[in-house]
Amino acid sequence: MTKQFLLEIGLEEIPAHIVTPSANQLVEKVTSFLKENRLSFGSIESFSTPRRLAIRVNELAEKQENIEEKAKGPAKRIAQDAEGNWSKAAIGFAKGQQANIEDLFFEEFNGEDYVYVHKFIEGKTAESVIVSLSDVITQMTFPVSMHWANYDYKFIRPVHWLVSLLDDNIIPMSLFGVESGRVTRGHRFLGENTEISHASEYEASLSKQFVMVDAAKRKSEIVKQIKEIEAKNEWIIPIDEVLLEEVNNLVEYPTAFVGNFEAHYLDVPSEILITSMKEHQRYFEVLNQQNQLINHFIGVRNGDSNYIENVAKGNAKVLKARLEDAEFFYQEDIKVPIETSVEKLKYVTFHEKIGSIYEKMERVNAISKVIGEHVGLSKEELHHLDRASHIYKFDLVTLMVDEFPELQGIIGEKYALLHGETKEVAKAIREHYLPKSSDGELPLSDMGAVLAISDKIDTLITFFSVGLMPKGSNDPYALRRQAYGIIRIIENKGWTFPIEMLYLKIEGLINSDESKFGLHLEDSNESIQTFLMGRMKQWFNGKNIRHDIVEAVIESKQDDLSQMFEVADILKEHAPTSDFKPSIESLTRVINLANKADKEAGQPVDTTLFENNAEKELHDAFNVIKEKASNLTLAENFAALKGLNPLIEAYFDNTMVMAEDINVRNNRLTQLSEIAKMALSFASLDKLIVK
Repeated sequence: MTKQFLLEIGLEEIPAHIVTPSANQLVEKVTSFLKENRLSFGSIESFSTPRRLAIRVNELAEKQENIEEKAKGPAKRIAQDAEGNWSKAAIGFAKGQQANIEDLFFEEFNGEDYVYVHKFIEGKTAESVIVSLSDVITQMTFPVSMHWANYDYKFIRPVHWLVSLLDDNIIPMSLFGVESGRVTRGHRFLGENTEISHASEYEASLSKQFVMVDAAKRKSEIVKQIKEIEAKNEWIIPIDEVLLEEVNNLVEYPTAFVGNFEAHYLDVPSEILITSMKEHQRYFEVLNQQNQLINHFIGVRNGDSNYIENVAKGNAKVLKARLEDAEFFYQEDIKVPIETSVEKLKYVTFHEKIGSIYEKMERVNAISKVIGEHVGLSKEELHHLDRASHIYKFDLVTLMVDEFPELQGIIGEKYALLHGETKEVAKAIREHYLPKSSDGELPLSDMGAVLAISDKIDTLITFFSVGLMPKGSNDPYALRRQAYGIIRIIENKGWTFPIEMLYLKIEGLINSDESKFGLHLEDSNESIQTFLMGRMKQWFNGKNIRHDIVEAVIESKQDDLSQMFEVADILKEHAPTSDFKPSIESLTRVINLANKADKEAGQPVDTTLFENNAEKELHDAFNVIKEKASNLTLAENFAALKGLNPLIEAYFDNTMVMAEDINVRNNRLTQLSEIAKMALSFASLDKLIVK
């Protein structure tokens, strides 16, 4: 017969962003504990609010599984002497297995006799095992922990109560000096202390005390209430999932309400108002049917609907102060010309080893010209890009960005338009920050994409140049995110992007005028390429591409990111086909033998040294491919290489590559080297697993 086990840890309010990760961690640790202790169970439910973390184990076994096994010990020649007396090794083995020496016996294993003993360990009851869970809880980790009172231990927040029930029985447990029981606490203002009579009654008991302990149901209730307000007023209320998660972890009994603010604040750009409402007050914005912001907001109270009008007015009063600040910052900012803000950036440090943000913009201006011309921007686009790259960081010295750093770029776009910049320039200013996360929004405009790439390239090459590259998991300047952003933008745009060629061009340009660009770039081409290849692996893995295909692409003799994307797709498409395996095996054999060639010789293939038709036929067929290669697509080149398979097989059937005649041998190795060179320029095909 199975049981239910309930564990609730009652705490002072946990920061909202830590609630869900902590609840998940508790489930993981309890799951591991039960498995390690051989206690089978059906499922584990998770519960959480700002004041509690809880789990309920369903279908928990009454006792541990028994252990019945045959334990193997030392060999007989070690376990007994010539007279048949047990050695210290045998006695120690018996003791370690909690067995008597008389229980030992011998069995043959791999042609030799070994000592064995039948081992039986009876499982302990669930009650006796679960008491040790308190040790597991104390091992939980958090971003920030705290000490309290005179205790030397620490936890995310002080623990005030502990519920530990196996069905309806209390499991004695102590956590930070708090003894377990069946008494839990209700809502801080609406509820009371209450007893949980049975583990199955946990939610129902707390519901009576105004606590919705199931986080998923609580979140659904918030969404339901917001949707009801939306339908009633014919509004549009966007539900930001990140904000919803945070609000959900701020309340135990949610009640959504409508608040209002004065309409004149709508003269301030909506992004500013929305950010102020979300970041400072945790409110949801309200739009009309034309998707325009209107002077209402949705808040969620931690309580019931009594006196909700007073709650709404109080929240509106607090919001008014925030909006007044935002309005003031906005009015002051738009008085300042862009050029004045740009001038201030000369005195804002990007990094003490690298220079100012103004110098960074000068470098990015130069880099963006290189990238823009390479990807084929028009003269008009290059003109707008030149302007954007000269001013794109100006909003960093505005009052608004100082108050709301998350509005970088967004404010730049708004203010640029107000100061008469073109919409193309303004959009590029906003888009240069994208993507802001590994799966974040990408720049839509080509100008914005080039500016974003250029800004990220500058960050990479300057930090690498001064020796500030990531080490291990430490990446304080988010260089991995910058590199991954470059890769995602290039893939999205489909632009060619030869890393080495572009790097050398940029390096030469920056080092040509150190006084203008702020520093001399040390050569970091190789380390940057290696770093970017690491991020390429990350990108490919996210696309579920076989690890051997990824290795083949990364280890190839090419450095064009766009071609790497295409090659990976080609190999992924061809891998399931029937001719893939034999073709790759043949080309791999060619590559392996080509490694034995004299790389310094550089002599062309001498057809007069051919001794059979197979050599000539392979040579002629490959020359046809080589002549056409520059006009073929990557897919066509790969198909051509695969098409050589019958000729390569015939070649190896009829030709001894490592011939005794050194001239013949070198000629054959040279012939194979030419084929290998083309194959490796596509991908390191010898890395592919085709067994």
